[in-house]
Amino acid sequence: MAKIAVEFESVSGYANGHVPGRPARRVLARGDGWSVSDVVCSAGPRDRPFEEQYSNVCVAIVMAGSFQYRSSAGREVMTPGSLLLGNAGQYFECGHEHGVGDRCISFSYERRYFEGIADEAGLWSRSAHFSTLRIPPVRGLSSLVARAVAGLAESGATAPGHEQSIFIREAKKQARNYVEHASASNAGNAKWEEIGVELAHQALEISSDGKPSRRNLPAAEARVTRIVRMIEGRPDLDLSLGSLAREVKLSRYHFLRVFQHLTGLTPHRYIVRAKLRRAATRLMLEPAKVLDIAFDSGFGDVSNFNRAFRGEFGVSPRSYRRNARPHQ
Repeated sequence: MAKIAVEFESVSGYANGHVPGRPARRVLARGDGWSVSDVVCSAGPRDRPFEEQYSNVCVAIVMAGSFQYRSSAGREVMTPGSLLLGNAGQYFECGHEHGVGDRCISFSYERRYFEGIADEAGLWSRSAHFSTLRIPPVRGLSSLVARAVAGLAESGATAPGHEQSIFIREAKKQARNYVEHASASNAGNAKWEEIGVELAHQALEISSDGKPSRRNLPAAEARVTRIVRMIEGRPDLDLSLGSLAREVKLSRYHFLRVFQHLTGLTPHRYIVRAKLRRAATRLMLEPAKVLDIAFDSGFGDVSNFNRAFRGEFGVSPRSYRRNARPHQ
């Protein structure tokens, strides 16, 4: 639905099976009440805009290109780094008067899910309806946008055409400090859900000037600490944001906020790091094959394990073992 700009002529893998000038969508992840997609549009100045309607709430990160976004609420020019906002049931159209193509990372939220995030964040329920079409590229969103760009890169996609734009270069620079590779689809969903929840909350707060409630952190500290201990005991478990929050009877947003406050990491990053620490210990102490250690640690693919391990420790698992036991 929403779009994200790119010179479409150089895009591969999207051109087949969709109507020219219409957006092509590739689902990156989905869960109960939400989904996230990579959306590429090939429309240009010669293509006539067509009316569309959102079935769910939409928050999309513009990655490259530009386009005109219109609805009954007004008209905005969408540029890289900005957020496109759409309400469920809203009619809209996108035009490309000044160039060809666009691309976005588009999050879709069922109404009940989105209203739940608004409530969890302490914003009034009426704030779950966007009164504006666009949020400009504000500094507070930079890190979150970079994480989403990193997630798209991990999925095997590239940002063609406008890849060398300032936004993409800066986003990738920040993303290099964040990228971690998890193989299982559940792990990928957990990462995307965290981004989606944070993105929805920030979009609500910025667009409505709402003030989130400041709940008592110490009251939740003991419960979140219990989750940290559980992860350390079984980092190989597939633990989603929702299941962790339910375990300690906290909302997703509140659990995520407290967890990051206590550990400095999102739950997904914390779990991946715990898996890698345990794997490194086993590499030093045990003669087990790297493949077996990767699978036992919760990585479904040894190549993903190798990339994640190198990103964390700077060397491959085999080199790490060899350096740790040089005389054996």
